[in-house]
Amino acid sequence: MTPFFRVLAAVVLGGSAWSAAMGQLAEPESAVVLHAARLLDVREGKVIAPGEVLVVGDRIVEVGTKVKRPAGKVQVIDLGDRTLMPGLIDAHVHLFLHPGAEDLQTVQESVPQRTLLAATAAKDDLMAGYTAERDMGSEGAGSADTAVRDAIDMGMIPGPRMRVSGNAIDLTNGHEDAAGFNPAQKVLSNADYADSAVEIVKVMRQQRKEGADFTKIYETGHDRAEGSGLAAPYQYTVEELRAAVAEAARLGGQPGHGVAVHATTEPGTGYAVAAGVASVDHAYQLSDETMAAMKAKGIFAVPTFAISEYFVEHAEGDRVDREKALQAFHAANFKKQLAAGVPMAVGSDVGPFPHGTQAREMVLMVKYGMPTMDVLQADLLNGAKLLGWEGKIGELKAGYFADVIAVEGNPVEDISATEKVRFVMKGGVIFRR
Repeated sequence: MTPFFRVLAAVVLGGSAWSAAMGQLAEPESAVVLHAARLLDVREGKVIAPGEVLVVGDRIVEVGTKVKRPAGKVQVIDLGDRTLMPGLIDAHVHLFLHPGAEDLQTVQESVPQRTLLAATAAKDDLMAGYTAERDMGSEGAGSADTAVRDAIDMGMIPGPRMRVSGNAIDLTNGHEDAAGFNPAQKVLSNADYADSAVEIVKVMRQQRKEGADFTKIYETGHDRAEGSGLAAPYQYTVEELRAAVAEAARLGGQPGHGVAVHATTEPGTGYAVAAGVASVDHAYQLSDETMAAMKAKGIFAVPTFAISEYFVEHAEGDRVDREKALQAFHAANFKKQLAAGVPMAVGSDVGPFPHGTQAREMVLMVKYGMPTMDVLQADLLNGAKLLGWEGKIGELKAGYFADVIAVEGNPVEDISATEKVRFVMKGGVIFRR
């Protein structure tokens, strides 16, 4: 946090209130040693015991069964029978959504109100151990997610490291175009309109001007049940998506700053992969050709099972069977994707279900056939790569940011340990203990 904002916060909140609001239990020491019964080496795919991490400032200096204690003031924190691991990464969140009527909340709640709720959501996610996230569309709040990201980065509010997209991009009568409302009321879309390659590029330029890190595009929708499966019209052609990917490349093209698509089924999923997007989110159904291309190109699938489970549990009437069938269809296709070697990242689509509970996504990925260590590597190693922070987060390693959590139990033996976070450090600052 800059000195100006630290002074401002102290004046407005008072010292103790400021510490409570930030979740920081104490000012960081010159050096901190974290000790626990176990430590996850996610790259090597193993747990070492015991485990220690030496943190100086915002960086990890040393990791092992026993680390040195530097001369001078050292704070040793014994976390007992827990496992130290890197902060979790969620590659698909919606800070500006909360449980309830998803369409109505974007109409009834003002952007300032939703921004305050987003700040609360960011804190909830951080306290659950998520130290990095990708906000996949502010759902009609425009560049307000830029303000939340920047406030976190300046230390004004607690939250994960964020990659933000602003609004998603959608065509007229597309997935988010106020479907189901009286057209005469002219209810606004939750996305930005673009009906051609030229318009996509123009919208992208405006969004990046307003602070977006990457671009989210709706490539399929509206979804409809078809037999025991799913069907959805594509929204943009391969050429239109290629224009978006090319524009992202023109703007720098680094990982974390590309194009991600909402795409549930063919042909839209295949079009997105052919265009060279960074990730295909949801990915309910992929053809053999699409899966082979994703493996060859290193394009991530982000399954988002947790949101589907929530919809199953909260459906009513005829929707109950439909939602159950859709989840089963998705799970069966997920097994095919694993067998085909499709790269996976972990994203929950949290927002329509409560923030801070999204570790359920990893539990479901294991339930549906992905080995536990593969899920952890997908979350931490692939998540860091997808968000553009490879070599900086996702591992407990010297030189990386000190994003460290401690969980009850051993996550390699039981992935649900990731739902039992008891300690959170981000950038060397303790937010939960």
